[in-house]
Amino acid sequence: MPQLANALHNANKLKLGLFSLNADGGIAITKVPERWRADWADIAEVAQMADRAGFEFILPIARWKGFGGELDVRTLCYETFTFAAALSAMTEQITIFSTVHVPVVHPVFAAKALVTVDHVSGGRAGLNIVAGWNQGEFDMFGHALAEHDRRYEQGLEWFEVMNRIFTSTERFDHDGEFYKLTGVIGKPQPVQRPRPLTMSAASSPAGRAFAMKTSDLLVTVLGVAGEGLPPVRALAAQRNAEGRPLQIITTTHVVCRETDREAEDYYQHYAVANADTEAVDYHMNMSRRNRQLDTNEIFNERKRYAGGLSSHPLIGRPEKIVDELLWLNAAGIDGVTLSFVNFRDELPFFIERVLPLLRQAGLRQ
Repeated sequence: MPQLANALHNANKLKLGLFSLNADGGIAITKVPERWRADWADIAEVAQMADRAGFEFILPIARWKGFGGELDVRTLCYETFTFAAALSAMTEQITIFSTVHVPVVHPVFAAKALVTVDHVSGGRAGLNIVAGWNQGEFDMFGHALAEHDRRYEQGLEWFEVMNRIFTSTERFDHDGEFYKLTGVIGKPQPVQRPRPLTMSAASSPAGRAFAMKTSDLLVTVLGVAGEGLPPVRALAAQRNAEGRPLQIITTTHVVCRETDREAEDYYQHYAVANADTEAVDYHMNMSRRNRQLDTNEIFNERKRYAGGLSSHPLIGRPEKIVDELLWLNAAGIDGVTLSFVNFRDELPFFIERVLPLLRQAGLRQ
């Protein structure tokens, strides 16, 4: 396949991607019968639909055990390197990320897998680095998660080993704190030089320091009041001042309908009346900050978790969705991930009705 310019380098002011296409439920934690089942034929259809529409990227989630609950949500999930290679072979311009948990994927293997995707796709591979999160999943590997900041120390050494593999023409040894390696070499080298695009998600000081050294894109969750945005904007400004641009991507969940009322009613239906409450509780207890919430705040937070893992809600008619995306872009967001209760059923309406308005608004060409 000929080398292509990675879509995330294009001139669109607001990049668009699909998140968690590879897992059952997407990012919704709901019991509605029409929820996303992650059947492979549907995944392939949606990926090609997004590719034709000019979306910039697909970002898979890396799950091994899931969140439990009545439906054992997210346990059905495709591995991301093989997922990316398969989709790369059936798409033309869209970037396909692979999501990697550093503690359980060796950097020598990861480098070989990622460069394979980069060649299959003609230079459209991306890497999403995760330092580690859910001990229940890591128990499946017999692996105890290190203390939080130590995970990022390992992640940085992991990243440095991978980069050296991508750029070295001779075998090398590595004697580090986390990896002792002998005679390392990796061929072929990636199509993208010096390496495929790298993404990380970070909210802690250690995570943001890691992003400063490694990442081209930073994924952030805005939070109920947008409290996650100011420190990320400061990080991007620092990177830009140093001549190393950092794109800020935020996650969203979408219900787009003809009217605001129709969209709000469906949001209430799937994220409140039909939430998988046990799985919502599990994920909230794993993720939420230690802060006091009043009754109304608890209700709204639970709704956002069930709606889309506490991502930013885009709920309403097409014009309202575009207004919200304009606000996000003006606030410093360079791109959004979009997730739906059912990607196959809902994405066509978004493409038909929202994309033309985004072009009219100047966010996309």
